[in-house]
Amino acid sequence: MLDIQQLKAEQLSKAGQVILSDDFSLPETNFLIGGTDVGFEQDGEITRAAIVVLKYPSFEVMEYQIARIPTTMPYIPGYLSFREYPALLKAWQQLKQKPQLLFVDGQGVAHPRRLGIASHLGLLLDIPTIGVAKNRLCGKHDILPEEVGSHVALIDKQEQIGWVLRSKKRCNPLYISAGHRISHNTALNWVEKCLKGYRLPEPTRFADAFASNKKLFQTYLAENS
Repeated sequence: MLDIQQLKAEQLSKAGQVILSDDFSLPETNFLIGGTDVGFEQDGEITRAAIVVLKYPSFEVMEYQIARIPTTMPYIPGYLSFREYPALLKAWQQLKQKPQLLFVDGQGVAHPRRLGIASHLGLLLDIPTIGVAKNRLCGKHDILPEEVGSHVALIDKQEQIGWVLRSKKRCNPLYISAGHRISHNTALNWVEKCLKGYRLPEPTRFADAFASNKKLFQTYLAENS
């Protein structure tokens, strides 16, 4: 039986370990950026995690891995990272080429207890991570202008927990937050560098496309069966 209070205590403990400053360095070109996406199959019984590795700045796909494992816990609002990270860890272990910066489909510290999946995964892997979320989990912000590239601070309890970014015209904004070993400003800057006319930055766009594309997924299964 799940102990929610224990999960909450673990979140708060891990949140205290998150580094919200730029604790990494990258060459100017020809390094690896990763993107993640997680989905569920068979009415949630199977967790499917995809990680795609791209070369920056060409965004050439260097590698991708998918891990499918039995889901370890039910969906509980605010505790999604515990449900997602086991499959992500397995996909990470399968990678032959590890990225130096990881874009994660989900929240970083833009979370009520400051530990979304990007922060949780960043701590577990000890890698700089950026949360790229399609929906707001907590916090408030000023009205976001319609111009592409506009951004406003996301604030919760008088603390900045991320940015709201207009990445494409006539699309809902993205919620960008530092995951681990990166600042909010640098996280936003890297997302902006990886936008190529789509709503999502290239690392999570590729991961999302691969994870949700049935033909690609079937090809992957055939190649790895």
